[in-house]
Amino acid sequence: MSIVSDVRERGEGAVREWALKLDGVEPARAVADTSVLPRDAVLALADRVRRWHEAQRPQDVSLEVEPGVLLDRRWVPLETVGVYVPRNLVSTLVMCAVPAQAAGVKNVVVCTPPAGAGLVAAAAELLGIDEVWALGGPQAIGWLAYVRRVDKIVGPGNAYVNEAKLEVSRDVPIDLPGGPSEVVVVVDDDVDRRLVELELAAQGEHGSDAVCRVVETLEEAEEIAPEHLVLLGSSEARAAEVRNAGAVFVGRWSPVPAGDYATGGNHVLPTGGWARSVGGLGIETFLKPITTQRLTEDGLARIRPTVEALAAAEGMPAHAEAVRR
Repeated sequence: MSIVSDVRERGEGAVREWALKLDGVEPARAVADTSVLPRDAVLALADRVRRWHEAQRPQDVSLEVEPGVLLDRRWVPLETVGVYVPRNLVSTLVMCAVPAQAAGVKNVVVCTPPAGAGLVAAAAELLGIDEVWALGGPQAIGWLAYVRRVDKIVGPGNAYVNEAKLEVSRDVPIDLPGGPSEVVVVVDDDVDRRLVELELAAQGEHGSDAVCRVVETLEEAEEIAPEHLVLLGSSEARAAEVRNAGAVFVGRWSPVPAGDYATGGNHVLPTGGWARSVGGLGIETFLKPITTQRLTEDGLARIRPTVEALAAAEGMPAHAEAVRR
């Protein structure tokens, strides 16, 4: 039985047992440790993340598609979101929690491994978040899904956390499955090789399984669909053509770590080729659209023939009857 399955079946007791077995401590609220928190840097990043994500808010729309047939689509925030923060990664806390706040999420619940939980709790306190748990690994994902019962789980983690997120996703939506970090650098013969080595070295700090590639054409990069795409040299002029990448960094003055820590662009991005079909974390991650439909008597009469014809074709007589009133 997996950890997630155990938590699903036995709840809080299973979480406690796995936390003791794997981390040596019981789940508990994390106590903030401000001694090593780079307070000004956290606030600067949070401000940029907030401003960038607030600018992304999708518009509510209203349209009278036919006389007497009015449709509204409005975006509403989720009620409670669970954020998983890997050990000590206060920047990831900002990337996940601040867009949730900007969206209007009422409750942000943070889980982070006990080692380093004090630092994450201090950063959370700075952001106005008071529910931070010293609880890591798959047991934290199970707790968020089946004990705390959040509406969505976001945030990256190691392979075990990723598998746990995928396992709970049939019951609780997640943001993205997270794989090893990736960078692909597109270069030509005139590019300063030192810039390339700096990008590869920075990405390599994420672990021995990090994907660090250098290619010569944008087409090669597009086939990989990387988490981070760096364009140097002649490829810089083709930035607007990119379709398959989590985030694109253009030119010698745009290193990937600038996006990781300071620009305000989100660093929770698709990996493993997922950039072919999805983007990174944004304010819409924490919103859901609701459509409202209002018809007048004349509006219903106007569309009744369409309903009756399609209902007959599909063998749904009660559907046809429902519009005859």
